[in-house]
Amino acid sequence: MDPAPAAFTVSRGARPIALVYDSPHSGRYFPPGVPLAASPIELRWAEDAYVDRLLAPAVELGVPLLSGEWARAYLDLNRDVTDIDEALLDAPWPDVVEPTDKTRRGLGLIRRYVVPGLAIYAAPLTVEDVELRIDRLYRPYHAQLDALLQEAQHDHGVAWHVNWHSMKSVGNAMTPDGPDAARADFVVSDGDGTTASASLTNTAVDALRALGYSVSVNTPYKGGAIVKRCGRPADGVHSIQIEINRRLYLDERAVTRLPSFGALQRDLLELTATLSERAPRIG
Repeated sequence: MDPAPAAFTVSRGARPIALVYDSPHSGRYFPPGVPLAASPIELRWAEDAYVDRLLAPAVELGVPLLSGEWARAYLDLNRDVTDIDEALLDAPWPDVVEPTDKTRRGLGLIRRYVVPGLAIYAAPLTVEDVELRIDRLYRPYHAQLDALLQEAQHDHGVAWHVNWHSMKSVGNAMTPDGPDAARADFVVSDGDGTTASASLTNTAVDALRALGYSVSVNTPYKGGAIVKRCGRPADGVHSIQIEINRRLYLDERAVTRLPSFGALQRDLLELTATLSERAPRIG
């Protein structure tokens, strides 16, 4: 049996720049011994499969890349730590509980469903187990992201942060756009202008459109917990979320890469080059 990985990996270029990437949902490790209702391949449907590999060449341009290593179905790093579904637990949660609409749709810190009607867990989870997940995975990941952003801001006067995800090619009953909703190639989100400057958002949108992609802004996603927590434009930290439509590179059911993977990877490297050139810097 393979040993459990660390909570995250960090890939860094020789000369880090003001741009920081993170991919919280690209991990796939799920530990043995957890009573599951979903199969291993079904668990991977919740994953932002291969997003970390799509972004890997960006490191050559100096972009630090933080990637989660554990499955999103085990713990979702892009939720607030209070976004807990107590119905999944064997006892009341001993700390603050502030469930959001994400939890009500089965998409909280501990996810209830892979897709509508397909439960992840076959039995209640213990409070101790969930506390361990938070201490082992959530807190270290967020501490590392904070450190990367602080370093970028210290060295360059500003931090431009992109929180990367992939999205299903069409919506379903658990997503904000609803069942069978068609989606653009990319969704760029900045909390309706609250988590980043227009300069970062517009640079990303314009660059993707120049590459020939359709781009939606803040629809159907406005940005999750990570960009809302990290994005502080008044303090020089600008965070956007970018969702990649899985039809561009993935067989969604088999969770395998399509032949178009390489072309998309090259386009994302070109996007990275544009962002790195436009990012403000000291001097």
